[in-house]
Amino acid sequence: MGRQGAGPGSKENALTERSLNQPLGGNQMPRTGGPATMMRLPAAETAAGLDACFVGIPMDIGTSNRPGTRLGPRQIRDESRMIRPYNMATGAAPFEHLQVADIGDVPINLFDLKKSVDIITEHYRGILAHGAIPLTLGGDHTLTWPILRAIKERHGPVALIHVDAHSDTNEEMFGETVAHGCPFRRAWEDGCLINDKVFQIGLRGTGYAADDFDWGRKQGWTCIQAEECWYKSLAPLMAEIRAKIGDAPVYLTYDIDSLDPAFAPGTGTVEVGGLTTMQGLEIIRGCAGLNLVGCDLVEVSPPYDPAGNTSVIAANYLYEMLCALPGVPQRG
Repeated sequence: MGRQGAGPGSKENALTERSLNQPLGGNQMPRTGGPATMMRLPAAETAAGLDACFVGIPMDIGTSNRPGTRLGPRQIRDESRMIRPYNMATGAAPFEHLQVADIGDVPINLFDLKKSVDIITEHYRGILAHGAIPLTLGGDHTLTWPILRAIKERHGPVALIHVDAHSDTNEEMFGETVAHGCPFRRAWEDGCLINDKVFQIGLRGTGYAADDFDWGRKQGWTCIQAEECWYKSLAPLMAEIRAKIGDAPVYLTYDIDSLDPAFAPGTGTVEVGGLTTMQGLEIIRGCAGLNLVGCDLVEVSPPYDPAGNTSVIAANYLYEMLCALPGVPQRG
């Protein structure tokens, strides 16, 4: 992992700044120009030599309502152009400690969801073989299951922090077992998860029966409905989650529809009464110190995001995920 502990102005810090990729700064190139990569970082063909990488999955063929998430990765990258490298809130400076690049998109098959699932797993095997931590720009939530299959091969079963309005534990949708409402049922079947270290945060909305959110609870998961999050900081919750996860490998999956549609209208299955953007930041920043082995941000649908707000939030949340990775010191 990248260098740690270099003080400002030190020889080591100067070397780090020269040798590690940096986002293109706003004083070098106007924010409206430059490469169309995440944070205007250098592009790379593979994850070779990287500590972490941004990768897109332009997919919406697992979507059940409003489409458009195939356009999510491109729009998230575009709206990331305003993000600067230093985190003023946490003191994290990820580009001083990690080698990071944008490795482009997974070449999925937009005409075959089941083939795409296997394409994703194979692609992530390659990323993980290089030891890089993938930060994924979605794309509909189906994609998390094939990523977790590759993660399991590399790290074994993992703890899961799943932020979402929906539990995504359906047995099937329209008779199909592969869809964006099913990924965590499939991941559970494949043995990808440590059941007593799975946390679902923000579940809400209407259902078909009173026990709609109880399938996960029956497996030993902790399912926290949105109403339990209203009117409060989620920092104490994240402290509890960190204590329960300990040093286990953990995957963070963040569905943008966890946020109230007042903040993030650009998604396919909106539900009222969701989290605030500040609570989302508390969740992601609360993952610092955990053994994060991968993260994703899914379900951004630009056609329903007229002002770009949803993609702006998504881009910033992905940056915050980078800041929370192992090897990135936080302000004490």
